[in-house]
Amino acid sequence: MGFESGSMTFRMFLLKHRLSGDVVRGFASHAAPSLDAVKREAHVGWVTGRHLLDRHITDDTAYVGGYLRLTLVKMERKVPEALLRAECRMQELSEMKGAGEGGLKRDRRAAIRKDVAERLQPTMPPTLTAIPMVADSRAGIVYASAMAEKQVDTFIRHFDEAAGVELIPMTPEVVSLKRQQVNARDLGTTSFSPEVEDEAAGGSLGQDFLTWLWFFSEARGGEIEVAREKWAVGIEGPLVFVLEGEGAHEAILRKGSPLVSAEAKVALLNGKKLKSARLVLARGESQWGVTLDADGFAFRGFKVPKEERLDPVSRFQERMLAVSAFREAFFGLYDRFLDERRNDGSWRETRTAIHRWVSGRTAKR
Repeated sequence: MGFESGSMTFRMFLLKHRLSGDVVRGFASHAAPSLDAVKREAHVGWVTGRHLLDRHITDDTAYVGGYLRLTLVKMERKVPEALLRAECRMQELSEMKGAGEGGLKRDRRAAIRKDVAERLQPTMPPTLTAIPMVADSRAGIVYASAMAEKQVDTFIRHFDEAAGVELIPMTPEVVSLKRQQVNARDLGTTSFSPEVEDEAAGGSLGQDFLTWLWFFSEARGGEIEVAREKWAVGIEGPLVFVLEGEGAHEAILRKGSPLVSAEAKVALLNGKKLKSARLVLARGESQWGVTLDADGFAFRGFKVPKEERLDPVSRFQERMLAVSAFREAFFGLYDRFLDERRNDGSWRETRTAIHRWVSGRTAKR
């Protein structure tokens, strides 16, 4: 789903510089071509957020409720693999019958595959893949549904070409440096298990944060004040644990009660940390839910509080304001974690408390 309705999936990017006043013109000059122009080569370009064929990018169509709302779309003609294999096999059988051979050599089969693909490709309908994005110029942040690293690289490159502004993925390491001037490499490794030494502990800064967040929500009540508003955080399953090294590297707990399961306690005691979990943030009667991929701060299945019955523009604005509120609360929690993690004395006390929390956890079967 996109940013207009349903759940959202996105990463956040920092704008290295402010967007210029004529940025829309830049995107318009890099608009996607018409479908008729898509032949053998794939084409990548921008369209508006209205639909994937709307190449008419103007100030009126690019901005929605004060936000720059566009989509990067890739257009290509692809031959389905099943069809390609069937057509190739037909030609192979025909050649084998005519030549009286028992089989074709590999190079001939490769040539047949290439010829068939070139013959069929122009007759295929174009396929469209999209990366929706919203730019919040006031906050200096871009939200985009580019999740895989290849998608991220493609999105950053085409955004820079159109807007003339570099984007920086807001990973845990980038955010810690930007908000608190904390270099993740200076922190070293830390163990959340009383049975594993710090030197043997693995995990990224994002995994440390997500595991700490679980401890914070259970052992400390999970409440924080951000911008004079009280927030509460909770962790839900599915839970993905990870630890590089000997034995099982990854453990996934999905059904039942994963938070209080024996498997969760064993994973923590063995030194595994949370790589992914479902977060629930609440402010008063409003509730946000999202699955967090801790390594890259990627947000999947993001749900905002129940929306009012509004016109499309007002509804979009309300949803983006809800995303902004979540972002500030989330980074408020991250700041809290960094305040403890960067201070050796404070972290020793926190680590001791975490070890007690891990050892004393309920472990139901």
